[in-house]
Amino acid sequence: MADRSLQQIISQLRSRGSSLPFSESSALLSKAKLHLLQLNALTPNPSVSADLLTLARETYELGALASIRAKNPDAFTRYVQQLQPFYELPSNVLPPNVPERNKVTGLYLLLLLTQGRYAEFHSELESLANREGGGDSGAVEGDRYLGYPIRLERWLMEGSYDRVWNAMKSREVPCEEYGVFSEILTFQIRSEIASSSERAYPSLPISSAKSLLFLDSEGDVMSFAKQRGWFLKDGQIFFPDTAEATAAEDGTQEKEVSKMVIENTLGYARELETIV
Repeated sequence: MADRSLQQIISQLRSRGSSLPFSESSALLSKAKLHLLQLNALTPNPSVSADLLTLARETYELGALASIRAKNPDAFTRYVQQLQPFYELPSNVLPPNVPERNKVTGLYLLLLLTQGRYAEFHSELESLANREGGGDSGAVEGDRYLGYPIRLERWLMEGSYDRVWNAMKSREVPCEEYGVFSEILTFQIRSEIASSSERAYPSLPISSAKSLLFLDSEGDVMSFAKQRGWFLKDGQIFFPDTAEATAAEDGTQEKEVSKMVIENTLGYARELETIV
């Protein structure tokens, strides 16, 4: 009876997907987990059938996706932690649903990336090779869901913010849930570009800053400038004196790297404007 009720709940969660308000999906997920508890299937154990393990795994996967759509990273992380024992089961016990597993794992990688938890990001990547059906590094990066955060992380580390921006605005975003992180990454990229600008130049034209920061209008640039404590005069943005900070960072090399980042990003932004 509990088994059938669980199937009905999962079917409802699956069919309504993103149209289901988080409050309703949370209520359904709570009922599903109660059924799993009654069936002694909240976590994998030898007495649980493969069919029931599959239902339990799907419950947690649906919960993870609902949490991301609701922008609830704590709930999402809990679901990921609950999924790990299921993902580690050998395929003769529980055949993997690789696309769904990779979707959730890719979202978790994106979460780690947006939170600046780079050591955990790379630890998670290393663990993928040990999963059944995980494949080598080439197969992992070639996966639709896993490759996306891997590429973003590499480009962020290189300072290739233009490539990150382009990926977030294109069809490279694997699915709806991945788009949730675009706003967070956009803020991070703007902050990084702003810091690079401060290190590289004493001032910039407002028009260049608009392209550089991927802002929609010069009014948006002015608002952003005020938030950063920049000075505006005669169509120019003047950055506060950062000489002390620059000296502490081995100024010359840092400045050259920052200039390269800015020039690459500006070049991309100008190309984009000509296309549009």
